[in-house]
Amino acid sequence: MSNPHTNGDELVNNSDTSEYITVHIADQLFGISVPKVQDVFVPQQVTRVPLSMPEVAGVLNLRGRIVTVIDMRTRLGLPPREDDVTRMAVGVEYHGESYGLIIDSVGEVLEVRDADLERNPTNLDPRWQAVSIGVQRLEHKLMIILDVDRVLDLTRESKAA
Repeated sequence: MSNPHTNGDELVNNSDTSEYITVHIADQLFGISVPKVQDVFVPQQVTRVPLSMPEVAGVLNLRGRIVTVIDMRTRLGLPPREDDVTRMAVGVEYHGESYGLIIDSVGEVLEVRDADLERNPTNLDPRWQAVSIGVQRLEHKLMIILDVDRVLDLTRESKAA
């Protein structure tokens, strides 16, 4: 196959591609837009918040910032992990607040063509459709592209209620 940054003899504009950090939640591959990601860390000493939504695992202090921790398995309607493997978190910001999205593992950064982004399949779980902007077909997997704003929108609506 030819260089993904060229189209015949013409250079393809970099705006025609996007970079996603890949994360695994359960056995599913998800992508989060690299510009949305502030850091990746191992969450430690998460303090539960009374009367919070089920998705809110708690809060923690990360380098002097209070970070609200969201359990992505709960947010996506997946069963909790039953093993003791160390979980990871992806740090993001939403409306000036810091959040950590608890995931099972972090993969690599993938650069994909924007033209290859497909609509969500009709058989995709409605909870997943609500937080996804589409899917990218990879060689042997389907990567669901998460929209961080949609993932965290429920939390914001809950605070306003």
